[in-house]
Amino acid sequence: MNNTIKKKIDTTLKFVYSDNNSLSVIFHNNELLMGVAGEFNKNLKELEKMTNSSLYSRGNSIMIKSDPQKNELIKNAIQFLTNQFINNGSIENKDLISSVDQFMIKEKVKNNNVTDIIKTPKKSIIPRSEKQKSYVRALRQSDIVISAGPAGTGKTFLAVAVGLTMLLEKKIERIILSRPAVEAGERLGFLPGDMKEKVDPYLRPLYDSLYDLFDFEKIQRMIEIGDIEIAPLAFMRGRTLKNSFAILDEAQNATDTQIKMFLTRIGENSKIVVNGDPTQIDLPNKSMSGLVRSKELLGHLNEISVVDFDHSDVVRHPLVSKIVKAYSKND
Repeated sequence: MNNTIKKKIDTTLKFVYSDNNSLSVIFHNNELLMGVAGEFNKNLKELEKMTNSSLYSRGNSIMIKSDPQKNELIKNAIQFLTNQFINNGSIENKDLISSVDQFMIKEKVKNNNVTDIIKTPKKSIIPRSEKQKSYVRALRQSDIVISAGPAGTGKTFLAVAVGLTMLLEKKIERIILSRPAVEAGERLGFLPGDMKEKVDPYLRPLYDSLYDLFDFEKIQRMIEIGDIEIAPLAFMRGRTLKNSFAILDEAQNATDTQIKMFLTRIGENSKIVVNGDPTQIDLPNKSMSGLVRSKELLGHLNEISVVDFDHSDVVRHPLVSKIVKAYSKND
């Protein structure tokens, strides 16, 4: 972004109220307007979906049509995105999500059960679909939760967030994160190093979720002292998990016997979560996967909640939902 636009940031936006339900954001720099609106107004269209409002780009302005309170919140979101474009030269989908989460939190709290919101040290996380709301409630209320669905539906992230808040509130003593050490359709060969160095590549997505929710140094310290344990599924055999929040991720790559072993580790004051995507089985024999069978066998038990996500629950890049839907139709 050039210096001319940076100098104009304080005066480049003008706000004109036509009536209680209409607000125009006027840009004095067309390059900035195009950057905020996105190619073919894709950013505005995404904001419309997120906020359930109407946004139009006309001439050198963006018009917002909604109720007065939401107009103000969207105005703040557009200011946030303007600064993002000036500082970074582009706007990514995560910026759109941040603008909504940062400035529409009160609006979302009104429309959501306040108990659905997960407050972590770095951010407040709000379920974005009815299935996600049900999932968060199940994570808090049920002893065991089994969830299945496509990538990007928040299965792991929401579970890690709930577990972290329970740990910080001292409702549990530790979080245990586990995955089967199964390669995703390719042979990686011999991995050098000690055991931790060998299994860390398989567990990296779990680390990513933790670092997104809490400071890196504090997470590292919690891992060092054992408040957070990250281990491959094979290490769970023979243990009893007390005062713990245990998550088995990528459970579609666990056999029926392995999932049974993991579920039966549950001890006093503990919760167990089993997550997976039945469409992404990397086992040599796909029929060996125990995820679907566990849902069928255990779904009738009152202490166990089963949540099935679909493409409409995807909260990653909007294209992920379209990809998942296309593959589902083909299958």
